[in-house]
Amino acid sequence: MDAEIVEALRAGDEATFAALVAQYGASMLRVAQMYVRTRAVAEEVVQEAWLGVLRGIGSFEGRSSLKTWIFRILTNTAKTRGEREGRSIPFSALEGAGEPAVEPERFQAEGRWTGHWAAPPSSWSQSPESRLLGAETRQVVARAIAELPPAQATVITMRDVEGFSSEEVCNALDVSETNQRVLLHRARSKVRRALEDYLGDDG
Repeated sequence: MDAEIVEALRAGDEATFAALVAQYGASMLRVAQMYVRTRAVAEEVVQEAWLGVLRGIGSFEGRSSLKTWIFRILTNTAKTRGEREGRSIPFSALEGAGEPAVEPERFQAEGRWTGHWAAPPSSWSQSPESRLLGAETRQVVARAIAELPPAQATVITMRDVEGFSSEEVCNALDVSETNQRVLLHRARSKVRRALEDYLGDDG
């Protein structure tokens, strides 16, 4: 399938390009917003990335999926723009590398069960489905992601919002599997904590 799309793009097929923009445009905008300050700048990043796709399609070798290649161009473009804005921090820095994913006080500090949960995370199974899936809950998740360090926000957006596989994220962001896993774990922990706070508030 990728081969047919690539050939069509190389031949200047506008319908194929429009279909790709429709398929990935919204996802690209969400990812770009992790790197830059405003939606307007993110939209410029996406447009620049599409130009990069059109310029580079002739040299696309198929060593990764077309989707991964497109998002690699996007994230490189967004990183460059973010660095100019003073927003971006290299993924290699692993923002917050020394911070615990979960507060230490939530674990037993001594005795036989040292390191185990002092009290287990609250269950969401009793939450009404309408509340769990409601627009307000989605806003809580969106706010929690927006407050994450850029690297964590990007990884959780790509994995849990856009549905990328871990391999696709590693290839698109040029990070190791270990770094991707650490970033995703920290991001999910913080989002879960925000949801626990929200769902635990009966007011």
